[in-house]
Amino acid sequence: MSLNFNDTTNLRGLVQMYEREIGASRGDVSGNVNRLKEYTADANLAIDAYMRLAFPSDGKWKLDDANHDDLPTITTDLKAGQRNYTFDADETGNVLLDIYKVYVLNSGQYAPLDPVDPDTEKGHRSFYNGLNEVGTASAYDTTANIVKLDRTPSQDVTDGLKVSINREASYFTHTDTNKTPGFYGIHHPYFYLVPAEDYARRNNLDSHNRIVQQLMKLEREIKEAYNRRNRDVRPALNYTIENNR
Repeated sequence: MSLNFNDTTNLRGLVQMYEREIGASRGDVSGNVNRLKEYTADANLAIDAYMRLAFPSDGKWKLDDANHDDLPTITTDLKAGQRNYTFDADETGNVLLDIYKVYVLNSGQYAPLDPVDPDTEKGHRSFYNGLNEVGTASAYDTTANIVKLDRTPSQDVTDGLKVSINREASYFTHTDTNKTPGFYGIHHPYFYLVPAEDYARRNNLDSHNRIVQQLMKLEREIKEAYNRRNRDVRPALNYTIENNR
């Protein structure tokens, strides 16, 4: 079941679950702006922790917060004479965490570029020979948040470069009510248990060990869930031909 951020009507929100876990009275957090802001910050840290768990377990099915309104891709214009393109955030300001793949617009279609590392691989002199070869790119190198093309575009191309990314989550604000975490509903307790564990630890609550055990179990389930996401990607079958003669 999905949990809203703050549900003061049915008392089934993340804030209300948090109040219960730490032994607070109803409204001690939801009805106190400063405490609500503190919980919001802790819930957002829990989102980061969740993504750190999920990313290493995620395979070809890319993780993305369902609260984002667009796909995790960025398009930008190619500029004549410009080889380097900087990507700090997506079009709505979400910080980029990684670049998966780069495509260039060629004859009306996007074609994937080969990712290379000219510092460790041979045969990529166009990246460092200083000649600035002009033409359609076929490969790219990434350094920090910069994508460097192997060839310099000869003309401007609108939306000529497309980048597949992963990005930070859509975070809560303390004024949120109906917003839910953009991940599996069965994992939503993670976003009040992590703040509750921290509160219980700092205040020496008897419930601390219980919450830790709940979190350990839930973290295993999170990793297992993302390991199972590639069920539609079938491994190749290896056939063994027996000779019974």
